[in-house]
Amino acid sequence: MATLKITSATELTVDGPGGSFRIHPIWLRERCQDAKSLDRQSGQRLHDPSDLPLTLSLTAVTEPRPGFYRIRFSDGHEAEFSGAEILREFALPPGDFDCPPLKLWDASLKPLPTARWPESFPAQPRLEWVSEFLRHGFIILQHVPTAPGSVLKIASTFGFTRETNFGALFDVRSTPDANDLAYTPIPLDAHTDNPYRDPVPGVQLLHCLANKTTGGLSTLVDGFAVAAHLKAKDPDAFHILSHTAVRFRFRDARTELVASAAPIELDVTGAVQAIHFSPRLDYVPLLPPSQLSEYYRARSVFDHLLRSAEFEIRFLLGAGDLVMFDNRRLLHGRTGFDPAEGIRHLQGCYIDIDAPRSWYRVLRRQQAAGGGS
Repeated sequence: MATLKITSATELTVDGPGGSFRIHPIWLRERCQDAKSLDRQSGQRLHDPSDLPLTLSLTAVTEPRPGFYRIRFSDGHEAEFSGAEILREFALPPGDFDCPPLKLWDASLKPLPTARWPESFPAQPRLEWVSEFLRHGFIILQHVPTAPGSVLKIASTFGFTRETNFGALFDVRSTPDANDLAYTPIPLDAHTDNPYRDPVPGVQLLHCLANKTTGGLSTLVDGFAVAAHLKAKDPDAFHILSHTAVRFRFRDARTELVASAAPIELDVTGAVQAIHFSPRLDYVPLLPPSQLSEYYRARSVFDHLLRSAEFEIRFLLGAGDLVMFDNRRLLHGRTGFDPAEGIRHLQGCYIDIDAPRSWYRVLRRQQAAGGGS
């Protein structure tokens, strides 16, 4: 556990698991909360910290009351800081640090994260729903009205609809002359949607209006869990898939979209931040045969893990069920079905991943103020 202490008249030090170090003066100055430094309404700085002298230093450090530090800077500015807030920020990991930690899962996940949607609109997302979605990468909402277009209403409560070449709303059902295999009855292996777009839609919602077939089971796989398994068991394959840019392409009579990405995308810290995988649409560059042999082996290992009973969950979406999932983390698919048995009709749309994250922060803030759900 980290602690904060005054180590000299001009020095504030943090002691953490990795050792002790002095807090940089500019780092502190950027966090000044006084009226000269920060607009209280917007929370935005009133100055550009890049204009601060790089030689900025602390000229006085005192603790006027327990847990609060009075700092005077070499340019004459003086401000008070909360030790608890400094330590809280020090402890935050990079990325979406103030959201729930991811809970990686495999086929043993039970029960599935599920919630009952309120009987009437409008409705506000609840903290437990958003928390479950962010942890597991998906949530199933039940008893959603089956009126066409309801998925857009649900989406609008979580964020802004992301319109694509398929429109703001798309119908998933078997149609003649389909421009995507999703609009056929054939089975679909685990894949992420729209890897040919930049940026890729962050969240997909699929709402079942009717399902009178015995097939057509929905499938989900935690791509981050599979990537972690691959890294542990076959680090060479993980390295290849995270360092090979693959081209994805979609085209029809009116559209041609192309984007490149590694199947396993890493952030600057080396952590997995997205999966881009769709065997129907990927085109690896023409590399030397030896490199391609390594890539194809790695892709085969990854693909078979994604389709394995160890990681895949299957469930039947009935009328009124809606699944919302992180399209950059989870891969989804479908078992085949026979249209002659009856209609299977889903409607879908996309929103961006930052919207549920925003809701989580707002609901946490409301909860802390005593007015949260």
